[in-house]
Amino acid sequence: MTRDLRNGLFLSAIVMASTVHAAPGVQQLDSFRIGSAGVTCTAQHRSTDPQLKSMFDRAYAIVCQDAAAAVGKLYVVKGAARPLETLSGGASCDAAEALTQAGLTGGSRAICTAPDSGLRYVRYSYSQSGKAYFAEGLAGYDSALRLGLQSLVQNRQVPGSVEVAVTEAGDPAAFARVQAGNLDPDQALAEGYSRNNVGSFPEAAEFFDTLLDRARSGETAFSRTSEYAANRALQLSNLGRFEEAEPLFQAAEQNLDLADPVQIRLLRNFRMINALNRGDGAAAIAELTSTIGRRSIQMPDTGRLETGYLDRPIVQRLNTEDGRVAALGGSGGRLSSEERTALLDAQSRHLEGVAYRLIGDSAKARSAQLDALSRIAEVRNGKVMSASWLRAGALGELAAIAETRKDAAGAQKLLEEAVLLYSVSYPGSPALTGARARLAVSLARGGKTAEARSLFRSAVDASLGNASASANVRTYLAEYFDLLTGPASDSNSVSDLFVASQLLVRPGLAQTQAVFARELSGGADEASRLFRYSINLSRDIVRLDGDIARLAQQSSDNGEAIVTLANAQAKRKLLETEQTALLSKLAEYPRFRAVSDGRVEITDLQAALGPDEAYYRMILAKDRLFALFVTRDSAKAYPLDINADVLAGRVAKIRDSIAITNSLGQTVTPEFEVGTARRLYLELFGPVAEQMAKLDHLIFEPDGAMLQLPVNLLVAEQAGVTAYFAQQKLPDADPYDLRGIAWLGRKQSVSVAVSTKGFIDIRRAANSRAERAYLGIGENAPLNEAQRARIDAIDCNWPSEVWGNPISADELRFAASKFASGNPELLLGEGFTDAALAARSDLRNFRILHFATHGLVSAPRPECPAQPALVSSFGAEGSDGLLSFRDVFDLQLDADLVLLSACDTAGAATVSATREAGLSTGGNFALDGLVRAFVAAGARSVVASYWPVPDDFDATKTLITGLLSAEPGVSVGSSLRQAQSGMMDNALTSHPFYWSAFGIIGDAQKALAQK
Repeated sequence: MTRDLRNGLFLSAIVMASTVHAAPGVQQLDSFRIGSAGVTCTAQHRSTDPQLKSMFDRAYAIVCQDAAAAVGKLYVVKGAARPLETLSGGASCDAAEALTQAGLTGGSRAICTAPDSGLRYVRYSYSQSGKAYFAEGLAGYDSALRLGLQSLVQNRQVPGSVEVAVTEAGDPAAFARVQAGNLDPDQALAEGYSRNNVGSFPEAAEFFDTLLDRARSGETAFSRTSEYAANRALQLSNLGRFEEAEPLFQAAEQNLDLADPVQIRLLRNFRMINALNRGDGAAAIAELTSTIGRRSIQMPDTGRLETGYLDRPIVQRLNTEDGRVAALGGSGGRLSSEERTALLDAQSRHLEGVAYRLIGDSAKARSAQLDALSRIAEVRNGKVMSASWLRAGALGELAAIAETRKDAAGAQKLLEEAVLLYSVSYPGSPALTGARARLAVSLARGGKTAEARSLFRSAVDASLGNASASANVRTYLAEYFDLLTGPASDSNSVSDLFVASQLLVRPGLAQTQAVFARELSGGADEASRLFRYSINLSRDIVRLDGDIARLAQQSSDNGEAIVTLANAQAKRKLLETEQTALLSKLAEYPRFRAVSDGRVEITDLQAALGPDEAYYRMILAKDRLFALFVTRDSAKAYPLDINADVLAGRVAKIRDSIAITNSLGQTVTPEFEVGTARRLYLELFGPVAEQMAKLDHLIFEPDGAMLQLPVNLLVAEQAGVTAYFAQQKLPDADPYDLRGIAWLGRKQSVSVAVSTKGFIDIRRAANSRAERAYLGIGENAPLNEAQRARIDAIDCNWPSEVWGNPISADELRFAASKFASGNPELLLGEGFTDAALAARSDLRNFRILHFATHGLVSAPRPECPAQPALVSSFGAEGSDGLLSFRDVFDLQLDADLVLLSACDTAGAATVSATREAGLSTGGNFALDGLVRAFVAAGARSVVASYWPVPDDFDATKTLITGLLSAEPGVSVGSSLRQAQSGMMDNALTSHPFYWSAFGIIGDAQKALAQK
């Protein structure tokens, strides 16, 4: 569904609503950001910290981006300073030095060293107005400790830059999970609601998911599982993950307190939002009279409320003594149950109005929104902060209705009021950024293009580097791109479009390339080793999280599972501590303290291009497609005369003419769709055909369905197509003889990129330092009877026949002879096992790794998950005869090139396989499978296949040996193109099935063999 529908659908925090109030000081907040720039760190209130002795004391854990555990603590203690049991217990400390920073003059700072690990810690202390303030933590996070202390002393967010180490391997959702784990449950719940309301849905989902895990593992009251499950379900629905949301909605309904009118209404509204997220207005309206909608809404008796029977966040917070609830709305600011139910009923009217608009009844839609606004105004004269979201959503809906009535001025006025509401109540929030983008759309529709572009540009600038904000703006990028490529475009339009396109979601491979480039940024020094180790620990933690979640869902009566769960949780704590300590050490290296919003200017890309190169980026926004064509001296942006569905149809038609599997399981090559390949070339490259003809190297960044197709098989000229179809009318014509076709790949070498930043990083990266030239791996050994039995006994494994037809090692032996002077090695037969590769510590010594074996990318059976893998020989105990996606991630490479001479190696990995490999992002994109795994392992470029590689006519052997025949200094792209051209000129192999399968993901201009 579109974002303008969703603007008003996220008012779950009505149960915590409060009256409008002045912004509280940081000491009254559960969480606050430390500093104003640099790495994101937050202080998380810990009311259960053992150091707290009275209700006036406060403690905070400091958590920072990419760190798996708290990096420090902050304390405010009423009365004279007293000794504290510190994070660095047992450490020896140097003499304290006096502080001179603003607001801390008179305080002290000491450096301490832990006796066992040698880790350095910092301890701050300061006293003022009868209170003592402390900060302590890892020395690598000194700037966060200092700024956090200053913020507490001044009771406001003190601006400043937090300069600590980051890997960029994490994401906002992972950071949110660490934050949620460092808050008390009630506070974590409040923060989850808060993130939901500001539009940070992935982060909110992690808060509720963490709370659900904590409830299942016994850390929090199991009776709250219903609330956690309902909120987690809503977040998944907001993210479009409906199948995952439904079981959680059902669990929440099963555990619903039927005597609680707030919970009943809340779940009803969540169900309505879920239906609207699916675009089903009728289902949303039906929820009003569903089983939940018909529940009794009588108020429970006061006695039950006073005893805290209702296990909701507001009840828990009303029972606290530290004044945090009062800080929400001032004295008397708490909403009664009657007021909360009134607001939830107002929300249901708003949602009903959205539903009526979806089904085309604008009169009922408008009436419902006006009624919702009237109901909100009846609760404390409309001065309820949380209700700002509902009011803004209703205004947005009324604006959409006004637009359908051609009332542009009225729509803009309504949207401006909505923006003002967000600005006052939640300044700087992702939802405010999204509301501004929505207003920009309205301005553009009303012909105010200059104002619209300015507002769009500011929304983009605010969203770069902020995943939550960018999600709120992405929905409107198609309208922005229409402006930038339409009549109102100017000299800045291409640059603006280039920057804005960086908000769009890319395959997980893009992030992996960024992390790898960060590792390579300083060469092979100690810092790079620490960096990689920290990445591996982060992946281990993600894997453990999956294990812990599964164990927590097992029966509480399962004693073995309980012990296993406890051991896994203890291990996670150790890994958290170790990973965070490594990041503290990394902070000693300035290059790992550098952070950016990831923004790349078009001039940065142009500076990286050579004279005969161009970078072509496809951009999918909603179902619209746009293109950017950039050379060293020029840039052009234009809309494509094709939408996402038509593109997918074209790609499917071409792929089906390359290779299909018949009913006998055989791979069959049909007649190639020459006309479709020509038509698609014109649709993608027609406006730049003249420039394309002059290129030697094309860097192609695909999007949508083009991620599944090598661009080199598109047809660049019409003459050969015309001649081909004329030839087919003759008797005995051979439809597989395509020698006269002018393929794109005949004139241009092609690199496949997944982000401009990734391409630039790989191009700038230093070459491998490996001392040996080549390692060839393949020709798996057939199984013996015992191994066959073991293979067949493994659930969801491939049948043992997969290992019975090993790929010949001829191409490996040929390559080894070409690199004879570089001390090559072959790993064949029984020597090629998954266990043997995992055990080798010298893989970083090879510049080129070449795998010639079977690739497995689909699931062995429909009921089994897909696990991308390469077939290996069957090794000793623990071996499964597969080099899996996860196994590849664990390899330690320093390779210029990995060549995967196997089937379908450019495919995707499922989200579940991605998580099992220890990755919290990506999956389900083409190129997110084995290619991503090898880049993460240490490959600058990967040659991978888009379909089952052919055995006929020695096609694959001819292609790969031709590629490896390059003279020193010749690029891998030129070498591959030369080999492909020879096959294009052979009638037997001129069909793209034989020559087009392999693509170079990385930089095809890199030399294959060093001079």
